[in-house]
Amino acid sequence: MKNKYVAMVLLAGSLWGFMGFFRRTLDSMGVSAIGCIAVRCIFAAALFGIVLLVSDRQAFKIKLKDIWIFFGSGIVSLFVFGVCYFKAMDYMSLSAAAILLYTAPCFVILFSALLFKEKLTGQKLAAMLLAFAGVSGIGGETMITPIGLLLGLTAGVCYALYSIFSRFALNRGYSSLTINFYSSLLATIGATVIGGTEYLEIITASAPNLGFAFATGLVTCFLPYLLYTCGLEGLENGKASIMASVEPVVATIVGVVIYKEALTAMSAAGIVLVLAAIVLLNIKLGKKQK
Repeated sequence: MKNKYVAMVLLAGSLWGFMGFFRRTLDSMGVSAIGCIAVRCIFAAALFGIVLLVSDRQAFKIKLKDIWIFFGSGIVSLFVFGVCYFKAMDYMSLSAAAILLYTAPCFVILFSALLFKEKLTGQKLAAMLLAFAGVSGIGGETMITPIGLLLGLTAGVCYALYSIFSRFALNRGYSSLTINFYSSLLATIGATVIGGTEYLEIITASAPNLGFAFATGLVTCFLPYLLYTCGLEGLENGKASIMASVEPVVATIVGVVIYKEALTAMSAAGIVLVLAAIVLLNIKLGKKQK
């Protein structure tokens, strides 16, 4: 049964690995960084809403006292995360931004230990260090600027908080569909209020533009967040966050295949370390480890 949740989180991380491809293509179409966030989330919100309408309309209901959870997952974990991550890319390389983003498992493990009493096992800490070393290796030699450092770390914290807010919502009986619908909806509203509606004119200018925008929402938001949140139902936050580190591995492969970027020995070693961390999390170390 646990293998099902592991597969969900790994697939979610793999889909997020295509984010750079969609971001670059939307940028070439004239969509701003904030507009990209709106494009991702508006289609995801529509898809989550349709699924809820068909499957369980009662799931639209949320309690007033729980609104802060959805505000956190939508505005903080999707919108603010997206702004900081995409802006970090403007001040340093994509790989450097990815390295700082994947400080997230550290924050997830810390927050989960404090808030949900998740155990800090040696196995989990070793896997976290392996994953971070792997992501750093994938990045290779990178130049990190002070502003980029601040933006990247903020993105990492916001990214980590998605697991935390989602855990609060799941513990209060909300479904993964409800969590993701309101998270995507609020992120869309935030991006539109701050960045304007210019992205709507661009994506509706032609059928190919609209189709690509829909694919962006489907591949980088709807499917991965649905899979990741469902995965959290059967996994600890810390383990799920570490396993999602497969994202930069896929992003590197996408860069090599689509953009003909060089695969260095350090990047290859980084990929091996990330995969080793995932394997380590999913093996039993014997009774003494329990």
